[in-house]
Amino acid sequence: MWFEDFQPGQIFRTQGRTITEADVTAFANLTWDTNPVHTDAEFGAGGRFGQRIAHGMLGASFALGLASRLGVFEGSSIALLGVTDWRFLAPVLIGDTLTCQVEIRATRLTSKGTSGILDRWFTLTNQHGTVVQEGRMDLMVALRP
Repeated sequence: MWFEDFQPGQIFRTQGRTITEADVTAFANLTWDTNPVHTDAEFGAGGRFGQRIAHGMLGASFALGLASRLGVFEGSSIALLGVTDWRFLAPVLIGDTLTCQVEIRATRLTSKGTSGILDRWFTLTNQHGTVVQEGRMDLMVALRP
């Protein structure tokens, strides 16, 4: 899709993806964030949630990846412009299946008029319907050739 194809109020819903222990381990290794709340089963069992939790940024990364799988932003994407107002509302646990809803809240041309900006609101939800994370991720996209 091109900039002209997006309209405020459009909502896109992704497929689901289950968070695995391998995902959490790989993210910890990649980022060097080895906090025991993510990496130590005994520590996690004694913690606030009774088990290890996934990294917050792993959830945000999954939201972007799930949105990418929609195919509607691929091909016209120029740049992710920022992550703002991102909130971590509930823990993401190993074994949770996450889905993402992406709402186009506004569209505008850039100041040069050579590309467009999509104001996108992401809502990441687990298999119980609990919103675990949400926030804004604006994207610059190409105009129709």
